[in-house]
Amino acid sequence: MQQLNLPPYIFTLSKDGNNIKIFDAIRKKNLVLTPEEWVRQHFIQFLIQEKDFPKGLMAIEKGLSINGLKKRCDILCYSNTGIPLLMVECKAPNIPINQAVFDQIARYNIKFRLPYLIVTNGMQHYCAMINFDNESFKFLNEIPNYNSLELDKK
Repeated sequence: MQQLNLPPYIFTLSKDGNNIKIFDAIRKKNLVLTPEEWVRQHFIQFLIQEKDFPKGLMAIEKGLSINGLKKRCDILCYSNTGIPLLMVECKAPNIPINQAVFDQIARYNIKFRLPYLIVTNGMQHYCAMINFDNESFKFLNEIPNYNSLELDKK
């Protein structure tokens, strides 16, 4: 798999017929290794190891319904009181981060109303802080550590 613009992490890979699988430490199961899954697993480890996100407060591919359609957000992180706080949308490295990707995570956020959104393709990462009071957002220069997230922005 392609080297990403993230620190290298050690993963457990296995072969199942023609498929290579990667072990997801959050869901505790092997998943088919696709380019998007490669990015998702790296970003999960980045949040845990570099940004101090508790793995017990993460949901992976959390289901949601938008206008009757079933969708899944890639990574959903919660506060230590169980309030959804941050959502990450992962794309394969060859998928450009463009307006369509931002529109997708914004549609998902209509449901959750989270103060933090991240989009990544493993090469580029964008983090935005949403202010619902004045209906604005700002891009952050870096992804904040878990303990520095501002809960009062929700």
